[in-house]
Amino acid sequence: MIRLFILMGLSALSLDTLSQDILPLYLGKIPNSIKADYTETKNMSSDGNIRYGQVSKPTLQIFLPPKEKANGTAVVVVPGGGYRIVSYVNEGIKIAEAFNKLGAAAFVLKYRLPSDSIMKDKTIGPLQDVQQAIKTIRENAAKWNINSDKVGIIGFSAGGHLASTAGTHFNQAVIENKKSTSLRPNFMILAYPVISFSDSLMHKGSRNNLLGAHPSEELVRLYSNELQVTPQTPPAFLFHAADDQVVKVENSLRFYEALVKNQVSAEMHLYPKGGHGFGLNNKTTPDRWIDRVENWMKSLGLL
Repeated sequence: MIRLFILMGLSALSLDTLSQDILPLYLGKIPNSIKADYTETKNMSSDGNIRYGQVSKPTLQIFLPPKEKANGTAVVVVPGGGYRIVSYVNEGIKIAEAFNKLGAAAFVLKYRLPSDSIMKDKTIGPLQDVQQAIKTIRENAAKWNINSDKVGIIGFSAGGHLASTAGTHFNQAVIENKKSTSLRPNFMILAYPVISFSDSLMHKGSRNNLLGAHPSEELVRLYSNELQVTPQTPPAFLFHAADDQVVKVENSLRFYEALVKNQVSAEMHLYPKGGHGFGLNNKTTPDRWIDRVENWMKSLGLL
């Protein structure tokens, strides 16, 4: 009997480990990279959130739901951090666990943070990583029990900018894509996202970190994603707090307006309070955005 319990425990541990593998995003040379003496940093806050800095080796952490609950939907989770850090727990792991409860597979992306020290062109570095994540999931869909037509993305703050970039720049591959795998996410969920790099709406830190302190007007326009929406942009769900003092709520408003103008299915929820960076739980309200996302995903046939 004791031996049986030990075997059961080892089996459970094995399954848990399998459900949370961390894979290098690239098997070979990391594209657009420069060799440099560059060390990743890891800091843990008093509330248990892990923040990574100086990321040069991107990874994908896999969270699979129980087989009996899996519905074939997958979501790439893109934490925020102003393109300066990656807020890995609050806007990564906790989000992945919430989607597992909905029966969706989740993949937390620890993406490279833009830097001239490690990248030939830092403006495309994070986009390369998110495109590679989508490509990796689609090309391994059968292995992970995923429907390749149900691969979406959720991004927070600057991660929301990266997610919306994935949803508006998918026709231009910035990675090698020999199989011509679709890089278009099937849906987007944008949490208090940075959208625009215009002077009036930008989050200055995010813009400076990605584009540099003095970007050209052309580059600012290219990465102001409210200007890049087309009828082919995937359906989107947005949520934001009106009192956000870090990323102006107008970022979500302008993106929503662009989606409607282009007849792209969109839903948006605005909270009067909540500030910025609240992750899974906006403590100012009993309303849970994940419940609204669940209903929205059901309406699209994703759950």
